[in-house]
Amino acid sequence: MIDSMPHAASKPGIFRNILTWAAWPGLLAICLAITAYGFSLGYPAITFNVAYAILAVCLYALEQAMPHERVWNESDGQTFANIAHTLTSKGVVQTVVIFSTVIGLTAYVTPAVEPGYGIWPRAWPMAVQVIMAIVVAEFGLYWAHRIAHEWPWLWRFHAVHHSVTRLWIVNTGRFHFVDSFKSIAIGIAILLALGAPMEVLIWLSAITAYIGMLTHCNVDMKFGPLSWWFNTPELHRWHHSRDLREGNKNYSENIMLWDHVFGTYYNARHYRPPVDIGIAEDMPPGFLQQLAWPFKRAS
Repeated sequence: MIDSMPHAASKPGIFRNILTWAAWPGLLAICLAITAYGFSLGYPAITFNVAYAILAVCLYALEQAMPHERVWNESDGQTFANIAHTLTSKGVVQTVVIFSTVIGLTAYVTPAVEPGYGIWPRAWPMAVQVIMAIVVAEFGLYWAHRIAHEWPWLWRFHAVHHSVTRLWIVNTGRFHFVDSFKSIAIGIAILLALGAPMEVLIWLSAITAYIGMLTHCNVDMKFGPLSWWFNTPELHRWHHSRDLREGNKNYSENIMLWDHVFGTYYNARHYRPPVDIGIAEDMPPGFLQQLAWPFKRAS
């Protein structure tokens, strides 16, 4: 096991200690409340963007004020590449390819074919449907993530994400577009096959986006039992370990259910996750080079 000592120089004050416990659930709750308000107004997309922006600003401020690792606040020269990957993987793949085409066509065609399409319990309360969607979609997201680590030809694409040497909010969406498409398509396909409505899919996408940014943030937080149920930064820092006995664990995106079921949950509570993260392969520094890298390795 890779062991590193905590870097805190002094004991935190009472306010900061409270904030370390309250930041993760508090920020997530605020984002969910804003999203729910957006649905009530009929503008979930607008309020999602507002909530996401608020979350990004808050986490960036916390990263500067109370970082988990101070060295991770130092530049790695990858900010442009991180943003470019986010725009292609999350912007183009998720918004244009998935939502505008696959889901859009499904939402248009299926009701015309059969109003009661699928076995999804559309009459149940929305909160219950969303919880169900998280559990069901997580099964697909878990295996999409796991095979990206275990199948060498898929790892080449996923390695772009794991090549980061620090975790912070800006590399949350650093995924090769092929890797992103594979994961999103598998997770959403299950819900579409069951007949889940568009509102449920939007809720799932919003929650996954919020937890994704929270998971990658470089903020000093404490979690306790939350890490047993949810994918927290505490767990995801182990997932980015160079030691594959630690790194090939915690594949879940939102909740840790399937990691518990399939024996891949990992949290060494008495140790600190490694500071030195990354991959064994050499990843080129440029965005376009990184896009081409998996294909060159495959040839």
